[in-house]
Amino acid sequence: MQLIQALILAVTQGATELFPISSVGHGVIIPYLLHWTYNRQALLPFMVMLHLGTAFALLIYFRRDWYDFLLSIFGARRTDGRRLLTMVIIGTIPAAVIGFVFEKKFRALFPDARSASFFLIVNGLFLLVGEWLRGRGHKSLDRLKPVQALVIGVLQSLALVPGFSRSGVTMVGGLIYGYTYEAAARFAFLLATPIILGAGVLEVPKMLKYGHSQMAIATLGGLVAGVVAYLSVVFLMRYFKRREVEALRPFAYYCLLVGLAVFVRTVF
Repeated sequence: MQLIQALILAVTQGATELFPISSVGHGVIIPYLLHWTYNRQALLPFMVMLHLGTAFALLIYFRRDWYDFLLSIFGARRTDGRRLLTMVIIGTIPAAVIGFVFEKKFRALFPDARSASFFLIVNGLFLLVGEWLRGRGHKSLDRLKPVQALVIGVLQSLALVPGFSRSGVTMVGGLIYGYTYEAAARFAFLLATPIILGAGVLEVPKMLKYGHSQMAIATLGGLVAGVVAYLSVVFLMRYFKRREVEALRPFAYYCLLVGLAVFVRTVF
């Protein structure tokens, strides 16, 4: 992976991981459209390095939540923090289990631009359906139930398929249960952090076999992705706080347009 390629993917990753438009899908589509020559086997661990930058950005932005989570483990009075931490743990389990069991099948889908563009279209439709099915959208996260967290966690596992957006599918789950855009986005971003960090533990060591230069480029890419991701989450949390209706529609239309254009190109 050349430096300029890494920086392009880093900026794209930092934005598209949190915007509900699939960072992994873009990580597959962009090299295809630009006709890049690269080691396909190294792309997945490289993308995970970029995801780690996003995870650290989320940790910094939601530092108060994670600080409360930490204190709730040792402090008997911090019941609110302990309850939300429990919901995050429950929501993390499905994606962790499904990702471990079906790792090889998901890995096979990764470098396929046709597959990624197809599921990007499906992701756009999923966002539109979520808007259509959403409740009144007045609930806050203190009303989140274990079963709801589990279902949202199952939806998060869809993001293992390139083209599906982690933040998008988890937000749709929250909206369907009647949570506000802001609450749904907050839980989606909290839920993304441990699963991204877990993937990093598994994939980052694989970058070492591609040499120190590639590791250095991947590390720089992770830093750039982290900065862009932080700016993205600042924008998105303000956006979802202000928008009361149809906040996901612009992202849905984008997924449909880009996904369809790339899919047609892969066919013809």
